[in-house]
Amino acid sequence: MPSTILMILSAARAIPLTDGTVHPTGYWAEEVVVPYELLTGQGLRVRIATPGGRLPAVDSLSLDPREHGGDREKVARLEDALARIPALTAPEDLAAMDDQVMDGIAALFFPGGHGPMVDLWQDPDVARLLRHCHARGKPVAALCHGPAALLAARDASGRNLYAGYRATSFSDAEEAQTELAGRLPHTLAAALRAQGLNLQPGPAWEAQVVVDRDLLTGQNPASAAPLAQALLGALGSLSPSAISPQG
Repeated sequence: MPSTILMILSAARAIPLTDGTVHPTGYWAEEVVVPYELLTGQGLRVRIATPGGRLPAVDSLSLDPREHGGDREKVARLEDALARIPALTAPEDLAAMDDQVMDGIAALFFPGGHGPMVDLWQDPDVARLLRHCHARGKPVAALCHGPAALLAARDASGRNLYAGYRATSFSDAEEAQTELAGRLPHTLAAALRAQGLNLQPGPAWEAQVVVDRDLLTGQNPASAAPLAQALLGALGSLSPSAISPQG
């Protein structure tokens, strides 16, 4: 089994809202750092790619101490960890990930932040890579708003490849508690349900991981570590006793 994970990040820096304004966005720091460190800590290589190879932006809210219970030391650790991921400043272009490259990729990982709701959900290269993995039974892991990328996974008839799969994502209950509540064109959970995914949300802000066949999803930042552990388990890189996915 190849020992490389392709982490796909949004290149979006703002999300349009229903009131005509735009809101800064990007990737959520914790949802990149925690999986990256867990996966590389088990000896896996993590490559990072974005649409067009454009530089991804960290969502500034994800480095706001108020989002971490006022823990400034945690924020400093996240900032330091991001600075030690060189691929964040030189991401690969998704369009360059042809089948030959993908033959060396064991799994995909989509972190969240609202960014994926801007670009990944309709990106043709994301769609192509998801079809590649689905056809070969390769694991696809998506966290928080990262499951927006799954909306691109359509077959020739337009049906979502993951219709009928059990999954989770940032929940409607959680979205209602954010500053964007009521200002998004749609919630991610509603969009996923509309394409036939069987969402299984857990309690707001608590870790929730759902594994169904080759699809592994996590609900929120608290799910970052257990989702990465579940992916390691799916790849046979971690003993089953160390994994505790729900669902």
